[in-house]
Amino acid sequence: MQTPANQDHRTSTSRIAAVDIARGGALVAMTIYHFSWDLSFFGWVARDLISHPLWVSFARAIAASFLFIVGFSLVLGHGEGVRWPSFWKRWVAIAGCAALITVATYFAIPDTYIFFGILHAIALFSIIGVLLMRLPGWVHFLLALTILAGAHFLKSEFFDLPALYWLGLMETVPDSNDLVPVFPWLAATLLGIAAAKFLNSGGFAKLRNMGSSGSRSDRTLGLIGRHSLLFYMLHQPVLIALVWTFTTLSGGPDRTGEFLSGCQNSCSVNNEADYCRRFCSCAADGLKEKQLFTPYMTGQLDIQLSPEAQAIIRQCSAK
Repeated sequence: MQTPANQDHRTSTSRIAAVDIARGGALVAMTIYHFSWDLSFFGWVARDLISHPLWVSFARAIAASFLFIVGFSLVLGHGEGVRWPSFWKRWVAIAGCAALITVATYFAIPDTYIFFGILHAIALFSIIGVLLMRLPGWVHFLLALTILAGAHFLKSEFFDLPALYWLGLMETVPDSNDLVPVFPWLAATLLGIAAAKFLNSGGFAKLRNMGSSGSRSDRTLGLIGRHSLLFYMLHQPVLIALVWTFTTLSGGPDRTGEFLSGCQNSCSVNNEADYCRRFCSCAADGLKEKQLFTPYMTGQLDIQLSPEAQAIIRQCSAK
């Protein structure tokens, strides 16, 4: 027997503009977050900005909104029965992009590479979602609550294995620039499925009307939302290229004070303050002269592995 919600989205194959707009808005919010991350990485804003509780909450809200929309869209697209050719076509694109991100970040930032980020989660949660599609909405809601509770009560050192990090139940969180494990993030997708199933025919009609105004902002966000995967894959490389180019052309922010403070604090553990001031000032000047200062401050240069940097340290120590 068809539910009112299923009857409504079966009557038309047209996209619901409000969903595309919501997805586009989430992507714009993600762009703002990533741009701030890039500015922090290159030293234009405080390095600890993205670790601020409010900024962390902002990032989590963005991820939750994406995954909620994934679940909601699964019902719109496959609520009457999974259209497997369409599903697998989309899934292969998402999984392929997820794999590309893993490979690229493994070589670019091996210490914090992305092994199970938002795209990996979307790929896995989409499969789970369609397999559970026939369950009623209240079951998805209860499963979401179970996932959220499990994220707190099922943690164990047993899951502190790299092969199990994707579950999210480890006691020690690994370093990664984007980690979106099953616990608790699958809950957001399940809640999206539940929300779509709870909507009646009038609710779907209102969603279609919400995005039909044709305003410029709606059209822009809707366009981004309709091409979400392409936008997601391109926005961060473009942002990094822009910030890197500006940093290179402008010489970068003046981070001498930050360098001197960190250097002197480290040096003063085993040396006198006057020696440390002279040594750190010499090291800063030497790194700048060899154009190594900015790469070091942005984490692109390991002083221990750089012959030029080691020569500067030996010279300043001798002075």
